[in-house]
Amino acid sequence: MIITCTSCSMRLQVDDEKVPARPFTLRCPKCQSIVHAQPVTGAYEESALARGNSPASGHPRLESPAPTPPYKLDASADKKSAANSVDESSSADSKDLLRMLATLLQRGTQTADNARPWRRSVLICVGEMHREAVARALAENVYDVYVAENKAQAVERMRDERMDVLVLAADFDVAEQGEAFIRREINSLRPPERRRLFLVQLTDTGRTQDAHAAFIGNVSLIVNNEDIEKMGRALERALRDYNELYRSFNEVLKVSPI
Repeated sequence: MIITCTSCSMRLQVDDEKVPARPFTLRCPKCQSIVHAQPVTGAYEESALARGNSPASGHPRLESPAPTPPYKLDASADKKSAANSVDESSSADSKDLLRMLATLLQRGTQTADNARPWRRSVLICVGEMHREAVARALAENVYDVYVAENKAQAVERMRDERMDVLVLAADFDVAEQGEAFIRREINSLRPPERRRLFLVQLTDTGRTQDAHAAFIGNVSLIVNNEDIEKMGRALERALRDYNELYRSFNEVLKVSPI
């Protein structure tokens, strides 16, 4: 049985034969904190990032949650938006021409940014206020988007398949301390696994693409809430820089870039 310390995230291995049939406690050898654990039963759960048959101590809310489905763009909303754009542009030929030129330039930029032979998987763990905007911004930039409404769904999706990008905000599942929970899961990863996850912090105070703030916050990219519409292009640039930084390292290990 493997138990995770809630204070320092250290994984403690306990012989199954010595595990009592009732709840028990033990002291973490690293931080000396008291860890409360439940006995292993047939319905025990795994940590989102546990490997093989190694169980981790858990929370009743995470038992057999339904994984979040892939996010799909609303076609009717797109058509309505396009119709509104046409109605507004008909007011003046000059505005119509400028809008067409801007659209062509934007499409050209997005085509260059998205010229990659694979689709990255991104898990969105943000509050309800910005959830739809973030999902749409990334789906429009050729990402396979999964939106988690709570930490249980996030855990199930992370367990189901490896994510390339994870977008996290402080208002995610506040009632269950969602952000702190996801952070602990990420911090428990081994270094090779952690390097394969690009962590984006969504914030209302930080400056988008602030490298110093990202370093201090132990994340890969900072995005301000005001720049969500530009998030796709900002993420593409940040990922190109990230892959270039680890290019030689990845070549030695013979692994593909994110």
